[in-house]
Amino acid sequence: MHLTAVIFFMAVFLRQELFMSTIPLTKRGADQLRGELQRLKSVERPSVINSIAEARAQGDLSENAEYEAAKEKQGFIEGRIADIESKLAAAQVIDPATLDADGRVVFAATVELEDLESGAPVTYQIVGDDEADLEHGLISISSPIARALIGKSEGDVASVQAPGGVREYEIISVRYV
Repeated sequence: MHLTAVIFFMAVFLRQELFMSTIPLTKRGADQLRGELQRLKSVERPSVINSIAEARAQGDLSENAEYEAAKEKQGFIEGRIADIESKLAAAQVIDPATLDADGRVVFAATVELEDLESGAPVTYQIVGDDEADLEHGLISISSPIARALIGKSEGDVASVQAPGGVREYEIISVRYV
């Protein structure tokens, strides 16, 4: 089966899977996905179509590496477009500023923690899987630390199974910003 066909079928399967449940996204995350989708549709897709046309103009397609590379890139672009459209269609966009969770840790909350072993402070915002960026303090809702924090409040201690053993964090503050 050609790689483009495989990617297409994977995108269709993902689209079906995603419509069965909602995907939590922060407003910022949804905006980022919309921006990527716009770029893919208005810049990347037309560019690869031009590349395919140029490669076709060279004649014999059976030995045309440029054509094969462009078709493969087109498959990836179309797969990503389908993936983003599916995620946005199934998204439950949450604006943390509108949350009222009575000080509990929920999706989109910003949580200040203290590592009880080292005393080091750390701050995370719990975001969707596509938004996670540990360097910027954005952790995925499906990460072990986020799962340990969800539902807890200021003063609670969360135990997280880490590669080096169990780490404990005290929740110093919970903000919805």
